[in-house]
Amino acid sequence: MRNALSCVDSGPAPQCPAAFNLAAHVLRHADRQPGKTALSILHADAPEDLSFGALAARVGTIAGALRARHLPEGATVLLRLGNSPDFPLVFLGCISAGLVPAVTSAQLTVPEITAMAAQVAPVLTVAAPDVALPDPAPCPVCAPSDLAGHPPVAPHPAGADRPAYMVFTSGTSGLPRPVLHAHRAVWARKMMTRGWYGLTAEDRVLHAGAFNWTYTLGCGLLDPWAMGATALIPAPGTPPANLPALMARHRATIFAAAPGVYRQMLRGHVPPLPALRHGLSAGEKMSPALHDAVAAATGRQVHEAFGMSECSTFISGSPDRPAPTDTLGFVQPGRRVALLGDDGAPVPLGMPGTIAVGREDPGLMVGYPGAPDETAARFTPDGAWFLTGDRAEMGADGAIRYLGREDDMMNAGGFRVSPLEVEAAVGAHPDIAEAAAFEAPLGGGRSVIALAYTGPAPLPDAALQAFAADRLARYKCPRLFLHRAALPRGGNGKILRRQLRQEFEETDGQT
Repeated sequence: MRNALSCVDSGPAPQCPAAFNLAAHVLRHADRQPGKTALSILHADAPEDLSFGALAARVGTIAGALRARHLPEGATVLLRLGNSPDFPLVFLGCISAGLVPAVTSAQLTVPEITAMAAQVAPVLTVAAPDVALPDPAPCPVCAPSDLAGHPPVAPHPAGADRPAYMVFTSGTSGLPRPVLHAHRAVWARKMMTRGWYGLTAEDRVLHAGAFNWTYTLGCGLLDPWAMGATALIPAPGTPPANLPALMARHRATIFAAAPGVYRQMLRGHVPPLPALRHGLSAGEKMSPALHDAVAAATGRQVHEAFGMSECSTFISGSPDRPAPTDTLGFVQPGRRVALLGDDGAPVPLGMPGTIAVGREDPGLMVGYPGAPDETAARFTPDGAWFLTGDRAEMGADGAIRYLGREDDMMNAGGFRVSPLEVEAAVGAHPDIAEAAAFEAPLGGGRSVIALAYTGPAPLPDAALQAFAADRLARYKCPRLFLHRAALPRGGNGKILRRQLRQEFEETDGQT
């Protein structure tokens, strides 16, 4: 219940069974409705469909192939897969087999994935032929096709709190760090179903992202399948302008995308969408102007959610409780969330504080593998609250308004990127003396990664872009390069990235 403090306890979370396997939970509808379409890949000519029965069979076969390799129980499998159905199938196959898949972006370069693989010590890498691999290879490599033709096996008898999978997030040290989640993480997503999606078994959810993006994996695939709904995914290479026509043709009832995709989608023709109930958005804040534009074009509302790699989403608007204008929405049912002051206590309503999630939340990470001190630092001293590092304020109605990050983390199309990582990579250029990365606002809710640098003279943007592309995934590469005589610093000598952002808004951003 709420009171005069910025703290919401919306009731207990659904109790996750002690014996619980994430993959088995996601595929539990296969026996009851084996012929129903679980996945439809929307090609320009005709869709490519996969039924619930076929989906479960393929996951069981992959699990059987992995078991046949006699890998240690709970060992890490590095996934280096592109935008194809292989990604979710191998992901679930690993979990079903009792292994821990480590999810990575296909855009990563060799130096990036080499450093990341060293943190998780994989025993096997499953890779597509055109994706960069660690060098030197820390373990054997196989293709998804090597995991076919084996007898299926039953899901591993895991437990709710046992490790299930890893994703990577940008750390404040500049090196992406792994985030370990337990099997219970998918159970916790039931609270998102109520508090964000309004998802039912009859829905047809079209997610505009790539198969190998964690936003698509959770919102576009695992959640619909766990509900017994149909997931619709555009074929790779589908232009955003074609999405409205796909929604209409394939009777999508829910559409999910990042704000940038909505913006691009509206540049094309939007036909009547009678089947569409509403849209979903996450990854970055959608501007009120874009909200209005989507509503005007589609006749439907978009419901946003706020979360992070360590806890998925836990604040959102929903069809039953839309978010007031320019707010994140409300704490989802079953969550305990507070805005904390410097003393670790909830601040009064209307006052800014740090968004914090109750430690008992079943969707909260197990921790950062191999980094117990970093894990402990994310909690209050009494261990009761996980600190997100995001600032917000709560109104009397419980709606939460986002105020920004406490650090200098940047948002690139829904991915959080550390400025330190970008600075280390591009700052290695021999003609750059110092570098500072920051998120540069372009207006209309858009922003890009910018790099301010010092050196003898301005360098050609094309040369800097090529230098960055050899060292960073595309989404991490700066889009703007700004030569400066000096970088602003505070009294302690630290670079003031926020001042660079402010200066950009006042000068460069106006040109």
